[in-house]
This record gives sequence, C-alpha cells and structure tokens, in this order.
Amino acid sequence: MSILVIGGTGTLGRQIVKQALDEGYEVKCLVRDFRRSNFLKDWGAELIYGDLSIPSTLPLALKGVKIVIDSATIRSTSNYTSETIDWKGKLALVEAAKLVGIKKFIYFSVLNASKNKTIPLMDLKLKMENELEKSGLNYTIFQCSGFFQGLISQYAIPILEKQSIWVTGENTSIGYIDTSDIAKFTLRSLAIKEAECQKFPLVGRKNWNSQEIIKLCERLSGQTAKITKIPISALIIFRQLMGFFEWGTNIAERLAFAELLSTGEDFTGDMNRTYTLFGFDESETTTLESYMQDYFGSCLLYTSPSPR
Repeated sequence: MSILVIGGTGTLGRQIVKQALDEGYEVKCLVRDFRRSNFLKDWGAELIYGDLSIPSTLPLALKGVKIVIDSATIRSTSNYTSETIDWKGKLALVEAAKLVGIKKFIYFSVLNASKNKTIPLMDLKLKMENELEKSGLNYTIFQCSGFFQGLISQYAIPILEKQSIWVTGENTSIGYIDTSDIAKFTLRSLAIKEAECQKFPLVGRKNWNSQEIIKLCERLSGQTAKITKIPISALIIFRQLMGFFEWGTNIAERLAFAELLSTGEDFTGDMNRTYTLFGFDESETTTLESYMQDYFGSCLLYTSPSPR
C-alpha cells in the first residue's frame, strides 16, 4: 500500500518514513528540494515534487496514493508564514485528498490547542482539525506535546558546549515523547478500524519542567549548566517587536508558545485509551532518561581520548 508522507525531512516525518519502510510500505515523500531530501531516497522512499505553498502541485503528487500522513509544519526560519503552509496549504491538501479519493488521512495537531486559540499556530491546527472532521475523509488526528529531539538543542548541546540555557522560570510540565514512538502509533493506526475519524493524545510517560530536564542533563553529562533567566515581560516585548516585521512573523509565533509556559498549564494527556486501542504497553515507549542517557553516552564516548 502506498503512503505519501508530507514533511518527510522533519524531526517527526523522517521517523515515520523510516518506520513505514521497515514495515514494508511503499513510501513516497512530498518534497520541494530534492537535494536536501536525498537521504530519504537512500533509505528507499520515492521523492515526489510538491509544495504546500503552490496548491496546484498537490493533486498530481497524490496520484496512486492511498494514505496521506501529514507531519509538516512551518519552521521559524521558513520564508513562508504559518498562514500559507499550515492553513492555506493544508486546506489545499485536504481538497486534493478528497479529489483523488484518499483512503486514510493522518494529521498531527498540538495538544491543548482548543484552550489556546490566541496562539496563531495552535489556532490554525485547531481549524484544520475542524476541517478534517467535516471533510468526509477517513482521518486520524494525533495531538502531540513536545518531542525529545527538540530538547537536545535546547538543553543538552548548550550544557556540553558550556553555553547558556535560557529559561523563563516557569513550572509548566510537558509530556515530551520520542518521535520514533509517535511513528509506531502512527503506523499501527492504519490497521485499527476504531482509530478511524478519531483524535488521540500522544504524550510521554512522565511530565517534565525545565528545571527537571536541566538536572537530568547535568547528572548524565557530569557538567553544570549555565542558566540565564528571561522575564516573561521581556519575552512578550521581543515577540511584539518581531511581529512588526514580515521576516519576524514565524519567530514571533514561536515565542508565543514560550509565553504559555508562564501560565502553569500542563501539556499532557491521558494515554490509557490510546495504549489500549493500539495494543501498546507504556513500558514499550522510550523514557526521557534513557533517551538522554544514549545521547550523552554517545557524545562523551566520541569526545573521550583514545586509550594509549
């Protein structure tokens, strides 16, 4: 069965591509830059040109495809806005999927989006959930929190390179999860009828706040973190300043996420229904402790002097 992955070069998308290939699916990836996406071809995926910012490229890219897995989202460094990619582009993708008769559409949203409509990207994610619900497509929506992989650049690398970790002094806890585990749930959903036209939270086994993550990284690395605290008021002013410039729009929207951390609202969900329906046990998913231990272990082994 043929799967088209949107956002295959991203942190989550590449894990989905790898897992799907390992399970024997025929995988195609919608790409704009073939050179940047060449590693997906090396894995065994077929690269198909398409661009969410150019809706006319989408119907042809869906030819012969039965399943669409949309893991794409705007990046803070993108030349496009979230309105272009996460709204207009995704609307065009859904319409194209309806046009060619896609059998299954999987979409990744954000946990607690309905409670945070003032955050532009979260509002767009919520609107796309609503569009899928009334589209007539057979969909499954996964509502995710944070990824383990994002914590490497935020905490692990600064500690190893003796750089500052910027925190806002918040106590918000987030149920971070490994993207490889998300990929497992995603592929399993294709064989579960009860997952049709349903929403599921995807969160990790434990909630973590910034201070807990820093302490974990310090213990595993054997180094002390340099912490710089940023007042939320300063963050708000900087976000507003970025919002004045077209090139700063995506940065401003990402900073709006950081402001949420000051609210004390935990980003987590009840995974009991998800585990039961998908036939997974909690113990089969990765913990942040083991993920970080593997990361620091490989880094320290690589940098340690060779025995004489």
